[in-house]
Amino acid sequence: MQPQEMHAHWSSRLTFIMAAVGSAVGLGNFWRFPTTAGENGGGAFVLIYILCVVAVALPILMAELIIGRRGGMSAVGSCRKVAEENGRSSLWAVVGWVGMIASFLILTFYSVIGGWIIAYIPIAAIGSFDAISLDASQGRFGDLLGNPLLMTFCHGVFMALTIFIVAQGVNKGIEKAVNILMPLFFLMLVGVVIFSISTGDIGQTLAFLFAVDFSKISAPVVMDALGQAFFSIGVGSAIMITYGGYLTSATRIPFASSVICVADSFVAILAGLAIFPIVFAIGLDPATGPGLIFQTLPVAFGQMPFGSLYGTAFFLLALFAALTSSIALLEISVAWAEEHLGWSRRNIAIATGSLIWLIGIANVLSLNEWNDVFLLGAYETFAAMTIFDLLDYLTANILMPLGGVLVALFVGWRVSRNVTREELGLSDGFAFQLWRILLRYVAPISVGGVLYYLTLGSA
Repeated sequence: MQPQEMHAHWSSRLTFIMAAVGSAVGLGNFWRFPTTAGENGGGAFVLIYILCVVAVALPILMAELIIGRRGGMSAVGSCRKVAEENGRSSLWAVVGWVGMIASFLILTFYSVIGGWIIAYIPIAAIGSFDAISLDASQGRFGDLLGNPLLMTFCHGVFMALTIFIVAQGVNKGIEKAVNILMPLFFLMLVGVVIFSISTGDIGQTLAFLFAVDFSKISAPVVMDALGQAFFSIGVGSAIMITYGGYLTSATRIPFASSVICVADSFVAILAGLAIFPIVFAIGLDPATGPGLIFQTLPVAFGQMPFGSLYGTAFFLLALFAALTSSIALLEISVAWAEEHLGWSRRNIAIATGSLIWLIGIANVLSLNEWNDVFLLGAYETFAAMTIFDLLDYLTANILMPLGGVLVALFVGWRVSRNVTREELGLSDGFAFQLWRILLRYVAPISVGGVLYYLTLGSA
């Protein structure tokens, strides 16, 4: 069966932006950016991060949207179509394949983490964090990781929510979901920030996040800032190519891309203002990564006024962020299957989501029963990596950077100047020339550096 072009389109530019921001704003915004910024120079790191967003992530994001809108198909289909339109080899479809495979694999473990959030919402709501110690909080999280049945169930609930939304289609499913979830997300985030600032240590938080200390800046820190900018926006995963396939010509790609980058970075900063005033007020360690949400914060919730209410709101907030990302990750594979299979979208979403859930069970078991299973244990780099760790490493350190480099090379060097100018709506002036230089030279060299640093360079 010949692949069919997409017919669905976003109903408005605002809806697209909310969906795109929702896909970029994930759980990493809640711990990775604020913690990394605070540990690596504060304001100096933030400045480098912003520069990396503007010089690397933004040009690639614009390139992905060009591919998606020009192709009007899935990520793979759009890459193939744009390549053929420009007289290039259809093998450039590999750009879409790399992103789609990365997103599929990411969702197999991302949904497990989403299940942790679902498990913690009722725990927070019934006041189980009241006066809890750090050891007890770590023990509770350890009990969750040691319970494969509960994790599999919660992982299933999270995937069921994701499947249900995607199965309804772009307009009736994804659009409706983001139109509800994103306003609620921002409203709750602002509320949590206000509460946190009013009851926590805002002075120490501002110093942690924004005090400029250039002495902490080194080559590895710059690479961390570049990697954070790249991964935070979500380029290299084919999400924006897929979402770009639903764009109409009325949406100006440069403007929409800029709003997405600004909103994602703003949410990351707000997340720091929501979390760290409470963490510092209680005297806890802010540098605990993912454990910050599931081990450190419950202690803070248990020692503050209205801790149960605050904790419940926070985990609901995290659930909204996780869902808006997971529906984007699933949509990539569903869009491709819609083009090639004679199935209904509902059946495709159920089949694809169920496969992801089944693979996700391996990630669940790797945290307990299979924690001594190392699939690539014969290789030194992967010797101690469980299935969960391995999939995280392969997607974040290899597939996504590789996808970003391929996007930059494809659009920068193989798509004609006229096509890119037409899609961007720019004249052949300074703005267009600057974007083209950043995409052709700065982005691939920089992301290639990240790829080297995360693999060979850090070995």
